[in-house]
Formats: sequence, structure tokens, C-alpha cells
Amino acid sequence: MLRIQRLDVNARTVSLVLQGRIVAEWADLLERECAELMLSPLRVVLDLSEVVFIGRHGVEVLGRLGRAGVRVIGCTPLIAAMLEQEGIAVRRPFRDGQNAPASPSRPQQTVRNRKEKSS
Repeated sequence: MLRIQRLDVNARTVSLVLQGRIVAEWADLLERECAELMLSPLRVVLDLSEVVFIGRHGVEVLGRLGRAGVRVIGCTPLIAAMLEQEGIAVRRPFRDGQNAPASPSRPQQTVRNRKEKSS
């Protein structure tokens, strides 16, 4: 089963948060949903952070959607590696601060935590 939740991120982007498995008829449903959205001027982003399995047909659908301009984000490392191996671009989050933009709130949070622990 695949659950598709639509989030209107802003006036130009819509995000579809997927939960479950992208297989067979669920992959076809996803492709139809994205095709409808792509008829509008909206940019479509697929958040796969809650996807636990992608079957062969699902990979094919994601490949077609990627070539049509749909962005894929939020994959687990295993799913991201599988999709990238199939030539599907995946936006990966920053890992352990590597190449991450400096965040002034991060050090402040760390200091705050230390103070709380020592009290």
C-alpha cells in the first residue's frame, strides 16, 4: 500500500510525502498523480522518507518522473543508493556537517544542552 499526502510548500512547489511501498498499481497511481500536477506550473517534489520498499515497476516510474523534472528527496541511504544506481537523481541531506552551511544555532544549542546537564 502507498499513502500519498500532498503538501503545498509554496506558490510554485508541491510536495508529495509518500509512505509505504511503491509497487505495481501504487506506482501507476503515483505516476498519474504527478502527471496531473505537472500539467500545472507547479514544481513537484517527492519525499520518500517514509518509503520502505520500491519494486521494479516503482523504480521505472520514478525514473520517468525524474526525467520529466520531478525531484526526489528524503530517501533512506539504501533506497537513495538503489535509485542513483538506476540513474535517478536523489537529493541527499547533509551528512555530519560535511558541506553543510554554517548554522549559528547549532553551537548555541550544544552549549545550552551542556549547561542543562551540569545543573
